[in-house]
Amino acid sequence: MNEKDIDMQAAAPEAAETPNNQDVQTEAAAQEADATQEEAGAQEEAGVQAPAEKTDAEKLAEAEATIAALRDQMLRQMAEFDNFRKRTIKEKAELILSGGSRVLESLLPVMDDLERAQDNMAKASDVETLREGVDLIMQKLMKTLEANGLKKMDPRGVAFDTDFHEAIALTPAADEAQKNHVIDCVQAGYMLNDKVLRHAKVVVAQ
Repeated sequence: MNEKDIDMQAAAPEAAETPNNQDVQTEAAAQEADATQEEAGAQEEAGVQAPAEKTDAEKLAEAEATIAALRDQMLRQMAEFDNFRKRTIKEKAELILSGGSRVLESLLPVMDDLERAQDNMAKASDVETLREGVDLIMQKLMKTLEANGLKKMDPRGVAFDTDFHEAIALTPAADEAQKNHVIDCVQAGYMLNDKVLRHAKVVVAQ
């Protein structure tokens, strides 16, 4: 017997002892199937039933119910927003009207003074007295307007600013310090609650 035959005989028992991979996989699958079957049998004996899969009709009914609920919620929110919008517009209009009426009401005493001054002009001959009366009425008017947020600008001598002033004329500056400054006010400007109501028309030195 040569060495080749001896090697073949020695390898034969090892090949016989080594299991085939396919046989191992088949045996494992069989064991898994048996375990699954045993588990299912145990659940059946214990009265546990697998949940039944919903039919297409049931799924459709659930989807339609969800859509109906969302649609109802959307319609309610739209109605609430529309009511809020209408209420806000109404409150804003009432606020504007009430604000205007409050200002006009505060001006009524000034109107009364002007009417009395007008009556006195036809009777009185003292011009100085009439002038003092008109000055008092003017001061009362300005206080009333200031109480409602109106403020008169005094731009003379300040630097020209397009946010508050409107230049209607330019004049040569007497000195370097007057350049780009307001030297005269042709028409007074007014601010309402820190916002420009009317720009002051001014003369600017250049």
